[in-house]
Amino acid sequence: MVLYTPRALCHRISRMRFILSTFAFSLLSVTPALAAGDGGHHALPLNAQRLSDVLPVSNSMIMVWIAVGVIVLFCRMATKKMSMVPAGLQNFAEWAFESLYSFLEGLMGAHLVKRTFWFFGSIFFFILVSNYLGLIPGVGTLGWTQQDAHGHQNFLPWLRGANADLNMTSAMALSFALLWIYWAVTENGLKGFFAHIFAPKGDFKSIMLLMMIPIFLFVGVLEVISIAIRPVALSFRLFGNIYGGEQTLESLMNLVPKSLAFLPALPFYFMELLVGFVQALVFTLLCAIFLKLICDHGDEEHH
Repeated sequence: MVLYTPRALCHRISRMRFILSTFAFSLLSVTPALAAGDGGHHALPLNAQRLSDVLPVSNSMIMVWIAVGVIVLFCRMATKKMSMVPAGLQNFAEWAFESLYSFLEGLMGAHLVKRTFWFFGSIFFFILVSNYLGLIPGVGTLGWTQQDAHGHQNFLPWLRGANADLNMTSAMALSFALLWIYWAVTENGLKGFFAHIFAPKGDFKSIMLLMMIPIFLFVGVLEVISIAIRPVALSFRLFGNIYGGEQTLESLMNLVPKSLAFLPALPFYFMELLVGFVQALVFTLLCAIFLKLICDHGDEEHH
């Protein structure tokens, strides 16, 4: 059993309140790019669909707002009555946040995780909650039918999984790309940032150093290309897995009569619960690794 002094307990509660508050606040700024497609298929359309010709609101944006509302409400309830001995929602919130914090701290180090947890924590729990909300019965299946200019009947779902919209995953990936550049430059300095990419690594001297310079310059160019591709890979990886999972469930449900539609999809539904967690962890883990690689100073410690 770990014993805390009153001062340590107060500090622990203050830190937990700070983490939950900044986490909830940062989620309020998460909004996907505005885009809508014309989905005229019984299957889930590739693009999010606008719900109104007047307001630029798509069905995936509604799910984003619902996910943010659920998380903010949970954070408010968990921190409403903070106590020295956590119980109920406070206890669950402390366990969830401290587990993720400790996991990222072991990966990135105490300095980086203290500076960046507001982003990584927000991204992880937002993706996780969004993925699970997208599995609620009715999401993607309840809506109305509209007739287009060609006389075709198109089904318009009221709700669509937030991460089944490429606009949302791209917005998160681009946000990380911008923050990655900021954190990398502030941690290394502008000179150290470019040296980390292009400068020779190792103890080379005289002629060997001159021979290694063009090689590392070429490797640096490849690294720049890799950095530019990362946001694309992050966005398509998350979008592809979530969109593919929803398409699979819908296709399986169409194989049998509506009264038994849940039976063939039931095993895959539970698998999607695992996939939702894994995809949230993979997205967060890759972002953390990318940042750690550029900010890695070997044995140097931050004071």
